[in-house]
Amino acid sequence: MIKAWGEGPTQFFFELTPERVLDSVEASGLRCTGRCQALGSMENRVYELEIEDDEQSSGRRFLVAKYYRPGRWTKEQILDEHAFMLELEEEEVPVIAPLQFPDGETLKVCEHTGIFYTLFPKRSGRSSDEFTLDNLNRVGRQLARIHSVGARKPAPHRVTLNAATYGEANLEAILSLNVITDADQRKMYETHCRELIKRIAPFFESAKPQRIHGDCHLGNLIWRDDQPYFVDFDDMVMGPPVQDFWLLLPSEEGEEQSRDWDALLEGYTQLRDFDRNTKILVEPLRALRYIHFSAWIGKRWEDPAFQNAFPQYGNERYWAVQIQDLREQLSKIR
Repeated sequence: MIKAWGEGPTQFFFELTPERVLDSVEASGLRCTGRCQALGSMENRVYELEIEDDEQSSGRRFLVAKYYRPGRWTKEQILDEHAFMLELEEEEVPVIAPLQFPDGETLKVCEHTGIFYTLFPKRSGRSSDEFTLDNLNRVGRQLARIHSVGARKPAPHRVTLNAATYGEANLEAILSLNVITDADQRKMYETHCRELIKRIAPFFESAKPQRIHGDCHLGNLIWRDDQPYFVDFDDMVMGPPVQDFWLLLPSEEGEEQSRDWDALLEGYTQLRDFDRNTKILVEPLRALRYIHFSAWIGKRWEDPAFQNAFPQYGNERYWAVQIQDLREQLSKIR
């Protein structure tokens, strides 16, 4: 069986109340003041908490508690994520790594719900909707540092990004969930996916997977003290480094796109070599992300938060657009 992003529909957070959030954090050895504010997050549940420092300092500090969606990652997979971030922090790469609890661990289980959770320091920053060439150069240098650390050793329990995991396994999930109700659309979608997967698979045979961010888009990048910080390594995978490039620069063609790629690579190659031959993976990776995204929503569709966020999901118009996108990717990859 192909190892993928959870083996079936994920569970939800209906039993996770603010009281249980506070209780679970205090059970780990910290004292909360009672202040608990929910922060925006689709996949997980995230809260800002006020913690009492010890009696000697008599201070207050704010932390962020992250509760992982049940059914998605195993304990070992989450610890692979934590290990990567802690290695990056040790190398002074600007990331926001998990904190250690008083007993030295970074991951705990909420007693009442069985949900894994961890704590992060609260770090503010500004986001950016677009890059200047200078910013792209800085981002490239930081990305090179992340990939240099990521190449040192594998993440043994994490998903390897390829046509089997992102393509075949996610297609099987979509078909098993019966989210495509029109028989003709279901057949057409499956046909396009299977042809894409068949054509894409050889592209990954020579690719060397390593630890990468995996979901390296603008929303997971903040600026602090005039330097970029990569956040949210929740989707960390073993994959080709070029995955983190095209997500930052998703536009497909044009002079501006070429200029931005050159600026990003200029910064990157100051610190680390980049195999330009792997740019051939960009369109296959884009096609796999289309399939993965539809499966990601489908596995969580019973969660009201997803129904509110993606009201068009599952209707004929949604799948018509998906089929057209897959058809265009087939044309490019051919």
